[in-house]
Amino acid sequence: MAKKKTKFVCQECGYESAKWMGKCPGCQGWNTMIEEFEPSAKQASRSYVTSAATGSKPQSIISVKSETEARVSTTMTELDRVLGGGIVPGSLVLVGGDPGIGKSTLLLQLSSKLAETKQKVLYISGEESVKQTKLRSERLGVSSGDLYVLAETDIAFIERAIDEVKPTLVIIDSIQTVYQEDITSAPGSVAQVRECTAAFMRIAKTRGIAIFIVGHVTKQGSIAGPKLLEHMVDSVLYFEGERHHTYRILRAVKNRFGSTNEMGIFEMKETGLEEVLNPSEIFLEERSQGAAGSIVVASMEGTRPVLVELQALISPTSFGNPRRMATGVDHNRVSLLMAVLEKRVGLLLQNQDAYLNVAGGIRLDEPAIDLAIALSIASSFRNQITSPTDVAIGEVGLTGEIRRVSRIEQRVNEAAKLGFKRAIIPEKNLGGWTYPKDIDVIGVPTLERALEVGLGG
Repeated sequence: MAKKKTKFVCQECGYESAKWMGKCPGCQGWNTMIEEFEPSAKQASRSYVTSAATGSKPQSIISVKSETEARVSTTMTELDRVLGGGIVPGSLVLVGGDPGIGKSTLLLQLSSKLAETKQKVLYISGEESVKQTKLRSERLGVSSGDLYVLAETDIAFIERAIDEVKPTLVIIDSIQTVYQEDITSAPGSVAQVRECTAAFMRIAKTRGIAIFIVGHVTKQGSIAGPKLLEHMVDSVLYFEGERHHTYRILRAVKNRFGSTNEMGIFEMKETGLEEVLNPSEIFLEERSQGAAGSIVVASMEGTRPVLVELQALISPTSFGNPRRMATGVDHNRVSLLMAVLEKRVGLLLQNQDAYLNVAGGIRLDEPAIDLAIALSIASSFRNQITSPTDVAIGEVGLTGEIRRVSRIEQRVNEAAKLGFKRAIIPEKNLGGWTYPKDIDVIGVPTLERALEVGLGG
């Protein structure tokens, strides 16, 4: 019998080596190299996803008939938004998130919603028994004859169960517990995760069944296992939220059937997750009136404008190097904007500690929030109160100019809908659209002029 060959594979990034190393050259992680058996040529050839139409030939793109993908509605507005309008048959969706954030709760509720519309759903749990899943379903009020539950980790048995039930949707909770018997490495290893995901992709594409797989998250916040896993699936959804906040954010970072960076908001309650249809009101409901350092910004999350409160606290430092701390925004961007305020406006901030926070636990990463950050910093530094009915939108350049932003009409309309009376926007964004009647739109060319308008001098 031929001797089986082994290799060492990094469990964080998938880097392969013929010998063991303490530090992975790929991701610089320590003690991540695990010995695995190399699959035989027969096993390797079987792991690749093959086309459903064998023997197909290349054809001109002009001759290919375009068809609109028929989507299955989840009856959950927020989830449909993130998925791009519903579940696409034959799609493979990866759902990631921290332990205990509510991934299993969300997917069990999704299963219940689909089962209530007479769609067969197969929920496969590798971490809980059938009785444990039943107890959780009773707590969530889930009860339907079209929802099938299976506690199994062997992919051969899972494929057999899928062929027997013939469901519309399959949920795998989680991919780190599933294994292929042919592969000698342990469940959750790079080889097992990669090969099992490829097998589920083959099942989804050849049978036209939508499959949701749950992926654990590492300490760095990325999906555990090789980055290849995210490239293999059709959509990647991240379920985010703070343990001390009741709100959870479902964010699409990859979607072959819809827009990326789309966001859905849920509230965790005793009876499960409830949709938040108007998140702007939720984020602004606890806003304090008459406090310096607070301003509201209209940010775009995918196709949806969301109004959130930005808070800044500027205080004299007692150290040689002032502190720059930010929650919900990039702290490097905060340091850059403070340098612009000091150089172009004349605010002496080099001996001041700066603390910034986005209320509600949401994270903002678009340039349109620059003006709001600058206004909140200047407001706290000068101890001048901003108007509670003002909203600020704009990107700040290094020379102090206010640059145009995208989708200004949607942002201002959302602000007007929530009762804001004045919008401070880039001057270049003033033309080409109709202003709402109930809000005063002011265009500012520079940061200095924006401070005059926002702080009254």
